[in-house]
Amino acid sequence: MTDPVSGQERRTNPQLRTIFTEAYEVLLPFFDPANSWGGQTHEHLAYRTLHEQFPSLSTQEVFTLVEAARRVFAHDGKPGTP
Repeated sequence: MTDPVSGQERRTNPQLRTIFTEAYEVLLPFFDPANSWGGQTHEHLAYRTLHEQFPSLSTQEVFTLVEAARRVFAHDGKPGTP
């Protein structure tokens, strides 16, 4: 995201932006209410799955991607592409 005042890029890790769409596709089943168990999502498994899919990511990067995907899914309210 570019700062509207300074015009500088605020993102500090462009690699995450590059892989976000692929990561979002991996994470979709974990946020889909149709896959819930007792009304609860499987979000706790999303972290492990994403780390297995992208082993070079740090714990913080995995957390950042899961949180961003969760926000996109909550905004859309349905499975789909970001």
